[in-house]
Amino acid sequence: MIYLDYQATTPLAPEAFDAMVPLLRDQFANPHSAHRLGRAAAAQVELARDEIGRLLPSGGRLLFTSGATEALNIAIQGAPVGDIVTIATEHAAVLDTVEAMRRVGRDVTILPVGPDGLVDMKAAREAIHPGVALVAAMLVNNEIGVIQPVAALAGLAREAGALFLCDAVQGYGRVPVPQGCDMIAISAHKIHGPKGIGALWLRDGVKPAPLIHGGGQEGGLRSGTLSPALCAGFGVAARLMRERAEADRAHVEELAVLARDLFADWTLNGSATERYSGNLNLRRDGIDGARLLSHCRNIAFSLGSACASGSGRPSHVLRALGLTDGQARGSVRIGFGRYTTPAELEKAAREVNEAAAAQAAP
Repeated sequence: MIYLDYQATTPLAPEAFDAMVPLLRDQFANPHSAHRLGRAAAAQVELARDEIGRLLPSGGRLLFTSGATEALNIAIQGAPVGDIVTIATEHAAVLDTVEAMRRVGRDVTILPVGPDGLVDMKAAREAIHPGVALVAAMLVNNEIGVIQPVAALAGLAREAGALFLCDAVQGYGRVPVPQGCDMIAISAHKIHGPKGIGALWLRDGVKPAPLIHGGGQEGGLRSGTLSPALCAGFGVAARLMRERAEADRAHVEELAVLARDLFADWTLNGSATERYSGNLNLRRDGIDGARLLSHCRNIAFSLGSACASGSGRPSHVLRALGLTDGQARGSVRIGFGRYTTPAELEKAAREVNEAAAAQAAP
C-alpha cells in the first residue's frame, strides 16, 4: 500500500513510538499525583510541553488537549463576547463551531476567497472592525495546501481589538507561525506524533473560558488527566520537526516537483505559489474522484478532508474557489512527506493516471 494521505494523518515516527512505550508499559503513574512516581510522569509532560513550544511564538503557554478540534472549540467558544470573523475555506472544526455560536446570538462574518483560495483582503479589512471579538484563520489549508496571509489578518485583528486564532494544524513545524497570533491550535498526528492529543497555545494574558470543568488541570482551562505517553510522543515528534526541518523541506519540494511532472495532465486547485508543497489538490475533466479512489485500491489518497469523507457532498473548500460540483467531484488530494519515496510516488501516479484515462475515455 502506497500512502499519499499525509493531510489526513502522518505515519508515526519510530522515535515517537519508542518514547511512548515506557510510559505506557512501566511508568504508569498519574502525572497529577504528588508522589515521586507522579512527579516523574509530570516531568515527562513538561519536557514535551517545552519541546512543542519551541516551534511556536514566544510569550505564551501551551495547554494539552485531546486534539485540535477541542483546542479550536476552547478558543472559539471561550472567546470574549463579540462578533466573529472567519474564512469560507476553514476546517469544519472552525466553521461548525462558529455556526453554533451564530445560533446562540453571535454575529458571524464568513470571508470569501478568490479562485486561488486566498482570502479576499478587501473584504477582510471591511469586516474586521471594532466590535469584532475573534478572527479565526487557517495557516495552511488542509484540502488545497494554500497558505493564508495570517500575519496580515492578525494585524487587522489587533488594530480592531480582537483576538486572533490560528488553526496551524497543517502548518506547524512546516511553515513559520506568525508572532501576531493570540491563540494557536495544533495536533500531534499531523507531525508524525500519536493520535488523541493536540494543544492550544495562548499568548500571555489570553484566557478563554473553559469548556471542561473538573480537577482544574492545565491551568484550570482543560480539566482531565493527561496521558504522559501521548505528551511524550507529541514532544518527540515536535523535536524531530525542528531538527529535520531543512531535510524534510528539501525532500517534500523534490517530491512536489516530481509530482507536478507526473500529474502534468491535471489542473492544480488553489494558488500555485502561496502553498505548502506537500499538498497537491488536482482535478481532471471527465473523472469521478470517488470512482478513482475505489479503483486504485493499493494507493491511499483522498478527495479532501478525512473528517468529511463519505458525506457525498462536494468539498466546501473547492466550491468556495468557484469550482462547479462536477469539477469538485473530479478532484483528488495527493499528500506526501518525510517517509514518501520517489519510487512510491511514481508508481502511484502511473496507476492513478491509467485509471483516470480509462474512466475519461468515451
